Amino acid sequence: MSRELLHINELETGYGKKPVLFSISMSVMPEEIVAVIGPNGSGKSTVLKAICGLLPAWSGEISFNGALVNSRFSAANMRKGISYLPQYSKVFSEMTVLENIELGGIRLPSKIITDRVAYVLDIFPMLKKYIKQKAGILSGGEQQMVALARSLIVQPKLLMLDEPSLGLSPNLITAFFERIVQISLDQKISVLIVEQKVIEILAIATRVYSLKLGRVFFEGSSSELKSDDNKLRTLFL
Repeated sequence: MSRELLHINELETGYGKKPVLFSISMSVMPEEIVAVIGPNGSGKSTVLKAICGLLPAWSGEISFNGALVNSRFSAANMRKGISYLPQYSKVFSEMTVLENIELGGIRLPSKIITDRVAYVLDIFPMLKKYIKQKAGILSGGEQQMVALARSLIVQPKLLMLDEPSLGLSPNLITAFFERIVQISLDQKISVLIVEQKVIEILAIATRVYSLKLGRVFFEGSSSELKSDDNKLRTLFL
């Protein structure tokens, strides 16, 4: 098996002096979709923030593509191939779709932005007809596609999504998750996704980590949880 793209070993971190994560260990393989689930306040979003460099690791190690990334700023991690779509990520309503997408590559050399925009529009061809229109006129599902396109402009090796289904209708959630699977397959991107729509995310993820009170409470295959309702319920008690 290929070596791990992302490896987290005994990670501890938090906000200010308040600890949130305790001895967290996780991994993501190349081209794998991994889900992180658990009750509110369990530390799911904090894991993603620590990986991308928005929070420092108090102890433990985070390695990406074989290199330690504990001490890197988020911009450096982005250039190395880590992209992060935060919770409640929105478009800038008064900016055009093109301007919104270009914002994702604000730290990239300007000479390659045009090529990168073409790259994401090939992934989301439905956005081409809106490219010069203000993003605020788009539907909720279309706006989420713009936000996702913005996160892909750096051509990441690892795409991290924090509850991307928020605000989407049930039928749009299914379509969105199907698109994530297709992007992972077509672009050979690993995906680490925090999500509360547990049944839907287990349908597309290979493996799952469940957090509770800042610790890994369960690690295993998605199929294991899908076939065990009792175990799944205990993860949220």
